[in-house]
Amino acid sequence: MIPSVTLNNGAKMPIVGLGTWRADPGKVTEAVKVAISAGYKHIDGAYVYKNEEEVGAGIHAMIDQKVVKREELFIVSKLWCTFHVPSLVRGACEKTLSDLKLDYLDLYLMHFPMGAKPGDDLFPLDENSQLISDGSDFLDTWEAMEKLVDAGLVKAIGVSNFNKDQIEAILNKPGLKYKPATNQIECHPYLTQGKLINYCHSKGISVTAYSPLGSPDRPWASSDEPSLLEEPKVKVIANKYNKTSAQVLIRFHIQRNVIVIPKSATPHRIEENFQLFDFELSEDDMKTLLSLNINRRGFPMQWGSKHKDFPLNTEY
Repeated sequence: MIPSVTLNNGAKMPIVGLGTWRADPGKVTEAVKVAISAGYKHIDGAYVYKNEEEVGAGIHAMIDQKVVKREELFIVSKLWCTFHVPSLVRGACEKTLSDLKLDYLDLYLMHFPMGAKPGDDLFPLDENSQLISDGSDFLDTWEAMEKLVDAGLVKAIGVSNFNKDQIEAILNKPGLKYKPATNQIECHPYLTQGKLINYCHSKGISVTAYSPLGSPDRPWASSDEPSLLEEPKVKVIANKYNKTSAQVLIRFHIQRNVIVIPKSATPHRIEENFQLFDFELSEDDMKTLLSLNINRRGFPMQWGSKHKDFPLNTEY
């Protein structure tokens, strides 16, 4: 059994999932099939990844082959910024469900706290390459998401890329019906996020780590930046346990009780990234990994830095 984290709605969320960002439509169906065959139950996707139909095809192939039942899976998607106006929220969720060919999502996240101008352009930018706001308030968007739970379209709702103050605003919202079940954030040894994780856990909100390997394939990565997978201290630990650097970097989150969603479209890596439950990092190894923190973000979100709800202007 894969360990899971119990969410504040009582659901169990498998602690490791498959990330699908930048998984080419041509490869992602196969990636999902390989993952589910290898034992993954948790698949993390989003509208903005533009591959949900293919993700759904992989899920259904495995259900049809009786490898897994729908109720054993934990499927996550995210509301994109251009659908924050409350009247647009349900349609966005229904589009995701129809692309995935599913009746419900296990978890639906607000992808960013920043609402953007509605329309076909998913990144509506002004002449300064800054996101054009829709003027919405994420508290109103949250209320519209709560209605998705009541309608049975999603089992739980959560947030992504929110800071402490923004989560606090939701928790303090008059008439709050459902607390966020998770906050999905960038997290790895170069960006350990200790304060935000502790805050979320103290409020009964789980944390999901994206880019656990430092997202080496993101398009804007520069060739001279440090690489977590090549980090000597990570390699020493990996050699000690006869594991790969990636396995150590993923295990790091599990031992902090943080859900983690490594992305790969390569079959042997998808399988390898799941072989995490036959070793345990020592306290000293954890300290070593935590000591690598340099608050280095792979996702600085410059395109949103002038938005009223830009999340990265606070300490955490």
